[in-house]
Amino acid sequence: MEAAAGGADPAGGCAGAPEEPVVSLADVLAENEELEKEARAVLGGSDHERCSYSQGAVKRQALYACSTCTSPGEEPAGICLACSYECHGTHKLFELYTKRNFRCDCGNSKFKNLQCKLFPEKGKVNSGNKYNHNFYGLYCVCKRPYPDPEDEIPDEMIQCIVCEDWFHGRHLGSVPPESGDFHEMVCQACMNCCAFLWAYTSQLAVPTVTKVTSLEDERIVLNVKETEEQNREIKKESGGDHQGKIKEEEQVEQYNEPSTSSGSKCPETVTKSDEPVCKLRELQTKQSLKKDTATFWPSNWRSKLCTCKDCLKMYSELDVQFLIDECDTVLAYENKGTSDQETERRDPLMDTLNSMNRVQQVELICEYNDLKTELTDYLRRFADEGTVVKREDIQQFFEEFQSRKRRRTNRMQYYCS
Repeated sequence: MEAAAGGADPAGGCAGAPEEPVVSLADVLAENEELEKEARAVLGGSDHERCSYSQGAVKRQALYACSTCTSPGEEPAGICLACSYECHGTHKLFELYTKRNFRCDCGNSKFKNLQCKLFPEKGKVNSGNKYNHNFYGLYCVCKRPYPDPEDEIPDEMIQCIVCEDWFHGRHLGSVPPESGDFHEMVCQACMNCCAFLWAYTSQLAVPTVTKVTSLEDERIVLNVKETEEQNREIKKESGGDHQGKIKEEEQVEQYNEPSTSSGSKCPETVTKSDEPVCKLRELQTKQSLKKDTATFWPSNWRSKLCTCKDCLKMYSELDVQFLIDECDTVLAYENKGTSDQETERRDPLMDTLNSMNRVQQVELICEYNDLKTELTDYLRRFADEGTVVKREDIQQFFEEFQSRKRRRTNRMQYYCS
């Protein structure tokens, strides 16, 4: 079944006019359902009626920046979903997707001529909020808008889970894996700040292809590979390669056991001295190659980070405690939003029926069934003939349907009992 965008009949239109794009009705419905699903995922965890300010720094919520109220050169500010509707409905907004630990700024001292309609009793500033160039509609290391009218290269934007900025795939220093192969990304700058993550890359990160930018860089990569091969040869000659492999497999097996972020110490790994071993320290004893690239991580990788006392202290000093919280992930937020919306979503037909008496309910159901049956039969003709459904065809159907309905109503006779 086909549905044409627009309404002109190709046969009766102007000669030489470009053909209208044609898509299947199933494609339209599928695309609409996908858009609704994405909207539920991103917005579902946020309240669209009440300002989130009273909740304090919300763990994760959909945020917007208003360029009408806070233009470049002024202090950046972020507003919640409800305020974007109620207080900034006619303004130009930048969609920031979601950010963690943020409190709504709408109407505070950063907004000179606007008072929040939903929660006017706000403090002057939210000192705990973090801001970046995203609040001015700029993204990535190139600091360009998205979508960028001057960028003709199709490229996927990926969000860093640490700084929460968005990056073009081509500006990450390596070719990103297929989107289905990884769930989270840490950008180059954040990998430099969180250098401990390099120790986990060989065990957890999704492999990527490094972009070699010069012959000198290429020689460095080759020299590293040659050194690794030489080390393997030495181990074979000394007869220690087999024992090394057994030891490495034991370490990997111990490492792959899931850890929890609730305890203050790592799960005890039994060694000859029966002392607990820090996973990070154990991995750091192995040679790891640090690159000036972003890294990509699969689902549940956070649960495998070490949670010993020293590592927890390090996370706190680096202000990345959220890395051991799997509920911090955007995926967890989207899943919660989707499940909450599915629970709350109600069929509008059922809502209408519940507000009617019994006679009205029967009449509405009959009308609905008549419309569904006649529309299905009408559209089936187009599907069988392989022809396009045009706007005037749909208009004609409803005009005829209303006409038939009026004729049926006029023939009805009413009697008092």
